[in-house]
Amino acid sequence: MKKIIALLITTFFFIAGCSDNSDDNNQEESPLPAEGLEVIADNLEVPWSIEKIEDTFYLTERSGNIVKIEDGEVERQRVELEEEVSTASEAGLLGFVLAPDFSESNLAYAYYTYEDGEEQFNRIVTLRLKDSVWREEDLLLDQIPSGTYHHGGRLKIGPGEKLYATAGDASDPEIAQDLDSLGGKILRINLDGSIPDDNPFADSYVYSFGHRNPQGMTWLSDGTMYASEHGDNANDEINLIEAGQNYGWPVIEGSEEQEGMVSPLFTSGDNSTWAPSGMDNFAGKLYVAALRGSAVLEFDLETGEYREVITGLGRIRDVQIKDDDLYFISNNTDGRGNPQENDDKLYRISLLDLN
Repeated sequence: MKKIIALLITTFFFIAGCSDNSDDNNQEESPLPAEGLEVIADNLEVPWSIEKIEDTFYLTERSGNIVKIEDGEVERQRVELEEEVSTASEAGLLGFVLAPDFSESNLAYAYYTYEDGEEQFNRIVTLRLKDSVWREEDLLLDQIPSGTYHHGGRLKIGPGEKLYATAGDASDPEIAQDLDSLGGKILRINLDGSIPDDNPFADSYVYSFGHRNPQGMTWLSDGTMYASEHGDNANDEINLIEAGQNYGWPVIEGSEEQEGMVSPLFTSGDNSTWAPSGMDNFAGKLYVAALRGSAVLEFDLETGEYREVITGLGRIRDVQIKDDDLYFISNNTDGRGNPQENDDKLYRISLLDLN
């Protein structure tokens, strides 16, 4: 039985809101790090995912573009998809990850929302880059539930070169407990779109279930997996993810417990909210983008404590760590933030400057 750490630390004050679908809270923000914060690119349009290879960045924008940033130059590249990207709330071109052999293949994986008649779905596809245009090539997984909110959307390549995807409950909480539904799950997929033989449920993409709206994933060097998840009316979560486990939604949330269900390692508690999204790790600590928390949060896996390491920049959607540098994107133009001048932006800061 895992030790459950319900963090309700009063040192860091978050004003609670009604849900992660409502307006931003008015949290009083603490100062930025004094030195070392760099703006790499600005005037981005609701960016969602960061990918970096050598000195080049690729960012998805929810409207359906991919932004290439290289040597200080910003190029907004066209994406040709088989289905039109949905403009519904929280929807669009979301998760994006480069193939392990991208330098040779120009191949990437993407997760996007589309409408089919009166219905709306998410799908996972491959994209091939040629002449500065990304074209949908292969459909790997289709008809992932997509409702009014809660699309999930994060893509990552994990241990063994398996593709992982977070899928929200599509505003239908009960499907998170239904193993026949792809909604409210973390999914695990072979890179060709087939089901891995060692997935926990036979002939199923489902890796874990009972999730509300997971939006971040990361793995330690030993293969331990963690995910971030939006709670309902606070009770946001950071979970240790294991194959086949049930993470409780909508039966339990936050620090609640029930036999056969896993409670989180960290929770924002009943009276505050982070709205956590993308995440990464470094030296035994998790770094998590917080939308309504308006911060990058650092979770110490050894001490069970957390702190804000970046604030004052508004909503943060994704983070990525390369070497000892932390890269992150703001998301103030998504309709729920208060855009600052030239928002949104891609930032860099050395993790050494945060200690």
